[in-house]
Amino acid sequence: MKIFFILGAVGAFLSVALGAFGAHGLEGKIPQKYLETWQTGVQYQMFHSIGLFVTALFLQQHPQAGYANWAGWLMLIGILLFSGSLYILSVTQIKVLGAITPLGGISFLIAWVLLAVAAVKYM
Repeated sequence: MKIFFILGAVGAFLSVALGAFGAHGLEGKIPQKYLETWQTGVQYQMFHSIGLFVTALFLQQHPQAGYANWAGWLMLIGILLFSGSLYILSVTQIKVLGAITPLGGISFLIAWVLLAVAAVKYM
């Protein structure tokens, strides 16, 4: 599916940009703990942007694979919730935002399970 390929490319681009911003723009401006939190968000965003590419390629070969389609959307939701909450937490240091992060993690986990189910079913 073309949309997941595009979302993967945009997500990977933003991972690089946000990683550079964290390393150069935030260093010395936020505590080291929150800089590490920022970098965790960047890493998971990149991992799941690659996951979006994998999903797009899978759907190109198996467009009928509804589980893979759901996996792609859940990866996007996971990026927004998991990485997004870590970015906001890092710059605001409002700790309650950390409660959102596990929802993104659950989205990631379900997405990978659905992608595996699609592989078992369609490959």
